[in-house]
Amino acid sequence: MRKKIFLLPAAAALVLALQSPAPDKNWPEYQGDGARSHYSALDQIHTENVSGLRPAWVYESGGVDTARNRSQMQCNPVIIDGVLYGVSADIQAFALDAASGKEIWKTSLEDNGGTISRGVSYWTDGRESRVFFGAGKWLHALDAATGKLIPTFGDKGRIDLKTGIERPGSDNYVSSNTPNTIYKDLIIVSARVNENETALLGDIRAYDTRSGKLVWTFKTIPDSSDPEAYKTWAPEAPRQRLGGANAWMGMAIDRELGIVYAPTGSAAYDFWGGNRAGDNLYANCLLALDAATGKKRWHYQLVRHDIWDRDPPTTPNLVTITRNGKKVKAVAIVTKQGHTFVFDRVTGEPVFPIDEVAFPQDGVEGEKPAVTQPVPRLPLPFTRQGFTAKDFSPFVEDRDSLENLLKNARTGSPYIPITEKMTVFFPGTDGGAQWGGAAADPDGILYVPAKELPVYTSLIPSESPAPQGSGGEKLYGMYCAPCHGADMKGNHDGSYPSVLSLQKKMTPAQLEQLLKTGRGMMPSFSHISQQEQKAISDFLFRKASHEKVTVSQKKIIPFQHTGYNRWYHKGYPVSMPPWGTLTAIDLNTGGHKWQVPLGEYPELTGKGIPPTGTDNYGGPVATAGNVIFIAATRDEKIRAFDRRTGNKLWEHALPAAGYATPSTYMVNGRQYVVIACGGGKLTTKSGSKYVAFSLPE
Repeated sequence: MRKKIFLLPAAAALVLALQSPAPDKNWPEYQGDGARSHYSALDQIHTENVSGLRPAWVYESGGVDTARNRSQMQCNPVIIDGVLYGVSADIQAFALDAASGKEIWKTSLEDNGGTISRGVSYWTDGRESRVFFGAGKWLHALDAATGKLIPTFGDKGRIDLKTGIERPGSDNYVSSNTPNTIYKDLIIVSARVNENETALLGDIRAYDTRSGKLVWTFKTIPDSSDPEAYKTWAPEAPRQRLGGANAWMGMAIDRELGIVYAPTGSAAYDFWGGNRAGDNLYANCLLALDAATGKKRWHYQLVRHDIWDRDPPTTPNLVTITRNGKKVKAVAIVTKQGHTFVFDRVTGEPVFPIDEVAFPQDGVEGEKPAVTQPVPRLPLPFTRQGFTAKDFSPFVEDRDSLENLLKNARTGSPYIPITEKMTVFFPGTDGGAQWGGAAADPDGILYVPAKELPVYTSLIPSESPAPQGSGGEKLYGMYCAPCHGADMKGNHDGSYPSVLSLQKKMTPAQLEQLLKTGRGMMPSFSHISQQEQKAISDFLFRKASHEKVTVSQKKIIPFQHTGYNRWYHKGYPVSMPPWGTLTAIDLNTGGHKWQVPLGEYPELTGKGIPPTGTDNYGGPVATAGNVIFIAATRDEKIRAFDRRTGNKLWEHALPAAGYATPSTYMVNGRQYVVIACGGGKLTTKSGSKYVAFSLPE
C-alpha cells in the first residue's frame, strides 16, 4: 500500500515551483511575445494588492513638443534581463536600468523622419544581441549593449526601406514605426506608406539579421505570377499603378509552426477605387505566410474592395481555445468595425460562421462597391453597429437640428459607399478597435479596448491640377484640405489641427521641413516639388506671392474625402455613452463575459454622471494576477481592472496621457508596470516621460 505523504504549505509550494516552469520575468518583444498576447504570467501584483501600486521611477526621455503639443510616444517598451529598451518623444532609441530608470545609452540619430514609433525589436544568437529600430525610412541595427550602429549590417548599420518598393510615379514616404518580427535569423518587416495615389508598394519583406540582405518578399499587390490574386484587380498591372496594401500594424508569429500572421492595409487611394475594380487581394487581408520563405499558406480577406479605410487596425492574437470539446490553435483579429474574426491557425478555416451580407451599391461615379462583405456571426460585436436618431446622447443640445442634419445624411450601415452627402459611420473610421489591439489570456478570453464614436465624411470632386500661375490655395485644397479641412480649422479632437494661426506655432522654414519629412500622423509631401511646398507655406502664412507656380500633374483620383471628422457637440460625442469601452470576449463560446466604460470626463463624473468612457488609443496588458492594466484614455490616467469581473481596482494620474501599451516585468524579485506618457492626441498635452509602478518595498 502506497504511503501518503503530507507536506507543510511551504514545502508543498516548493515542490510545485520545481515542477512548474517559472514565469518569464522579461517582456521580450512587442506586445509581450510572438503571439502578441499582451499577457504576462507574473502574479506578484494581483487583485488583492494592486491598490498599493506607487510610482517606482520616472524617466525623462526628452524631445517633447511643448509649443504645439504634437509629439507622441506610442512605444511598448521591451525588457530583457533587467534592461528596458524604448523610444523617446523625438524618436531616439534608448536603454535603461529597468529597476531604477537610469539611462544606459541613447541614440542621437539624424534623418529619423520625425515619425511616431511603437517600439523596437530585440534579437540575439546567444553571443551578440541587437536592437532593431525603425525611424523614418531607415531600419537601424544597434548594439544592444551600447546603442551604436552595427557597421556590418546593411549600409553602415541601416537599410533604406524604400529600396525595392518604388513604382512609377510613387513618392518617397515609408516608415517602419511598428516593431518588426523576429524569426530565427530573419527580421520580417512591415511599414507605413502614404494613403494617396502616390503611395509606395506595401510588400512584406524579410532581411537577414546579421547582414541586412533581403531574403524574401511577399507582394501584397500581386503581379501575373499569382493569377488567383492578380485577377481581382482591374485593369491590369496593379503594381505599376497602385500602392499601399501594407502591413503597417505589425504581425504575430507562431515559431513552432513557422508561420507569420500579417494583416494588410487598404490599397491607396483609400476612399475611391474606380481605378482598381475587383476585390483587390491581398489588401485588407489576414495573411498566413511561411516565415522562412514568405510563401503563402492561406489568406482571408476581411474587407473586399475597401473604400472606407477599414483595414485591420492591429496585430492578430494567437490563442488556444476549446470548441466542441477540442483544443484549437487559433488566430483572432479585431477590427475597426467592432468585429472579431477567428480562424484555425494552420488551415485558415473560420472557427465561427461568417455570413456574406449585402450592402448598398450606390457609390460615386466610377465606383463599383463589392456586392457583399464578410460579417462574423460570432463572436458578438464589441461595439454598437450603427447610428440613428435614437442614438443621440441625452447631453446634446439643439437635438432637433442634429436630427434634421442626420435625416439628410447617409447612415445606419457599416459599409455605405461614401458620396457627396454627409456619411456617418459607427463605429468610426478609426475604430472600434485601434492599433493598441487586444490582450489574450491562456483561458481564451480576449480583452478589447474600443472607441464608440460616430465619424462623418463625404467625397467631393478633386481640384483639377492648377494651371501655371496659380498659388498655394489650390495646392492646399489638393493636398491639405482632406485632413485639415477646407476651412483650415482641423477637426474637433485635434488629431488634425487647425492651421489658421500657424505663425504662432512655427516658422515658414519649419513648415517647409515638416512638408518634406512628415511627423506623427502627417505623411511626407516629398513627392511634390520644393516650389509647391513653398507655395503651400506662403499661403498658410498669408504671404503675398506673385511667383509663378507649376503644379505637378499627379492628381489622378477624381475625388477626395473631407476628413476624419469625429462628431462632437458642445465638447462631447453626440452618441449615447459609453464612448470608450473595455470588453472581455470568450473566444470559446463567442459571447461576452463583461463590458465596462473605459475612461471618464471628470467634470461629468463630478456631476454624478457615471463614467462615460472616452476616445482611446493604446492596448491592455493581462496578467496571471488576474489584473488588466490599461492607460489609453484622454483623461491621462492608468487603470487596473479585475480580469474576471471588469471591476476597477486602481487608477493613477499620469504626467501626460498614455496612448501606448504598458509592459510588465520583474527585476530583483520585484514586479513593475511601465507606461510611456506621450500624450499629443485628442487635444491633450504632449509628454516625454516613462513612469514605472511597483508595490512598496
